[in-house]
Amino acid sequence: MTFAFRIGADENGLGARLGPMIVTAVLARVDERGTRTLSRKLPRAIRADLDDSKRLMTHTDVALGEAWARVLTDERAASPAALFEQLSLEGSAELQKPCPKRTHGQCWTESRDDPFQADAELLARIRGHRAALAERGIELIAVRTSAICTGQLNTFKARGKNRFVADLHAMEALILALRARAGSDVQAVCGKVGGMGEYSKFFGPLSGRLHAIIEQGQPRSAYRFPGIGEVHFVRDADASDKLVSLASIVGKYVRELFMSRIGRHYPSDGPRPSGYHDPVTERFVAESALVRDARGISASCFEREPVARAAELLAEA
Repeated sequence: MTFAFRIGADENGLGARLGPMIVTAVLARVDERGTRTLSRKLPRAIRADLDDSKRLMTHTDVALGEAWARVLTDERAASPAALFEQLSLEGSAELQKPCPKRTHGQCWTESRDDPFQADAELLARIRGHRAALAERGIELIAVRTSAICTGQLNTFKARGKNRFVADLHAMEALILALRARAGSDVQAVCGKVGGMGEYSKFFGPLSGRLHAIIEQGQPRSAYRFPGIGEVHFVRDADASDKLVSLASIVGKYVRELFMSRIGRHYPSDGPRPSGYHDPVTERFVAESALVRDARGISASCFEREPVARAAELLAEA
């Protein structure tokens, strides 16, 4: 029986106002049965826990994403912080290097309020789904995330690198890391990055590598890289590709781990903000302003700026 390695990758938080952008990729080994399974609807029981993350999760209930993350890392982590270390491509030590000391606490302070949410019943159900997928020829091997914080996004913007390019470069880095893990060429499916149709001129980690264009357009852009495999960027892939859906589910959990810390770091009488452009987040930004000023927390590390102040951001980089 022949096998192929498949990757699904997607982002969470691309259009947010607060919090990091999280890019996640899942690696699977797939045989002929698995290829057929991925081309069809999954059984209803699996589909109830593996679908478009926007349909299955909210920013206040990410237990499903946590359960998938824990099961895919063989439930070795004893805490959310330890789980993040297993998921993170960069590792928290590397991610914290550019953090100003005054701002460090808003994203990296662990708390007793950061417990695992998934109960034993949910974990058992997700274990069963993983086993059922393996029986159908889809062996889920690894999951990795890349986190790009607000400060980095603002600094990138000041240097002319927008969030779409940052998203693309993170996807490329994850694909290369999982290609190394697979030890063989892969077929990667990624959610479309913004409205891009032509990707070659925007590549980062993949730039300079010989590649052939398979197709380029708004619904799909695809490329073949010798020694790496194929990379496809597909519109609405989180709703149509099971591995992309799974990546989005895990990524949403990781993003909300950071948002819960940010929400807890600043006193507020209201509900925890999603970090997107909504009334609750608007109120949270307003209520936290005096505290942030008193603590000397830079606005560029708290909120994404529509028009970055280049001089200030580059001075802080």
